Amino acid sequence: MSSQLATLTCFFFIFYLFRVDREKNNDVSGAVWIPLIWMFLAGSRFASQWLNLDTPEGESLVLYSEGSPLDRNVFLGLILAGIWVLRQRNLDWSGIFTRNAWIWLFFLFAAISVCWSDDPFVSIKRWFKGIGNIVMALVILTEKRPYEALGFVLRRLGFMLIPLSILFIKFYPDLGRSYHMGKPMFTGVTFQKNSLGQLCLMLGVYFCWELVLSPLRVLGSKKPTHYAIYLIIFAMILWLLHMAQSATSNACMLITVCLLLFCRLPALIKRPHRIFSIGIAFIAFLILLEKIFDIKAVFIRMLGRKPDLTDRTPVWEMVLDLTPNPLIGAGYESFWSGERLIQIWKRMGFSSGGIIQAHNGYIEIYLSLGILGLALLIASIISGLGKARKQLETEYAYSVLRIALIIIVAITNYTEATYKPVNNYFVLLLISIMEVPVRKKPIKLEYFKKSKTRVHTINHAKGISHGK
Repeated sequence: MSSQLATLTCFFFIFYLFRVDREKNNDVSGAVWIPLIWMFLAGSRFASQWLNLDTPEGESLVLYSEGSPLDRNVFLGLILAGIWVLRQRNLDWSGIFTRNAWIWLFFLFAAISVCWSDDPFVSIKRWFKGIGNIVMALVILTEKRPYEALGFVLRRLGFMLIPLSILFIKFYPDLGRSYHMGKPMFTGVTFQKNSLGQLCLMLGVYFCWELVLSPLRVLGSKKPTHYAIYLIIFAMILWLLHMAQSATSNACMLITVCLLLFCRLPALIKRPHRIFSIGIAFIAFLILLEKIFDIKAVFIRMLGRKPDLTDRTPVWEMVLDLTPNPLIGAGYESFWSGERLIQIWKRMGFSSGGIIQAHNGYIEIYLSLGILGLALLIASIISGLGKARKQLETEYAYSVLRIALIIIVAITNYTEATYKPVNNYFVLLLISIMEVPVRKKPIKLEYFKKSKTRVHTINHAKGISHGK
């Protein structure tokens, strides 16, 4: 098949998927296109990269610090559009703040940390992008049916980015492939194999959930798109995961499938709170096996990696040694900047460019915000799991999806750093751990007067008197 025919077929397939799925979206407002565009760019390439105005090769210190003006304006526009949408909705902001206190404290502390940052201007710009993650999450969570809105976004991301990734890899190798240490690396719509793995894992969690648990959704939810389509998309995701060879994403996908199948058992559906009890017991059992048999090393070897993670641990040791303040860190997203970044690159043998993250989300937060920032993040995650646990009795399927997303994000950050601005995993974590209280519609004054008059008339007829 020629590349032109493959491209035409791919776009026809995407159009067909959108058309078949449109009946599910009656309860979703047009505002969800704002987080959809945000997550499309965050999960593939930024606007300047799609337009080929920037190249991912040869990261310079200036490019890393300043970024692209086009990308900055695009994300700023999306953030402002999201804020405008939220202002139009009758939200209980006091409830939003109180029910999600830990994550708001995390971002408040991140804002305060700008004061001791080496580059306050860069730090505050990245903090504002981080707030953009919250804005996108709230746009989805304040929809009439928030999890239907989340499904709308994830389905469309899957319908676009999965076929395009296959098209790039198979027919446009200059776009979908690259080389690392002399070996081919399949990247699809992204620029790095691990990024492709993260994209496939994120979408794989959702489509696997649709296949396994969608029949258990609450009454009133829309019927899912035909299962054959989900099976095709999920099979394409598995193929891309195989091509990407991302060990972390492959392991997390296996964990997701096992978790969702486990939660489909009738015994758990009848008594959903058993999930957490069994989960805690299983974790304790794994810790015991690790102490006795070192099963982590065996599992890592099965994934084709070295047990000591030799491509990660030297970086972790080096950056931990350069931590300026263990308690409060270097300032939000400012550890990898200035002279410190140049020093790291020189230690790693790079003259003008190199790594710009620790490949561990928890170490990354520790470097930027210290022990205090890391404690606030972990408290937010634990609080989110508690909220999902309470939801098990009323919305079992959606609660399981929340739990699965929290677990996957938490595990992924052991070898990747995704608690960052403009990152889909951080958006999904925020959606999973946050709660938005439903504000009751205010009673109109005219209706109140009529009701009061009616009650007074009834009481007068019964001989009941109020006052003198």
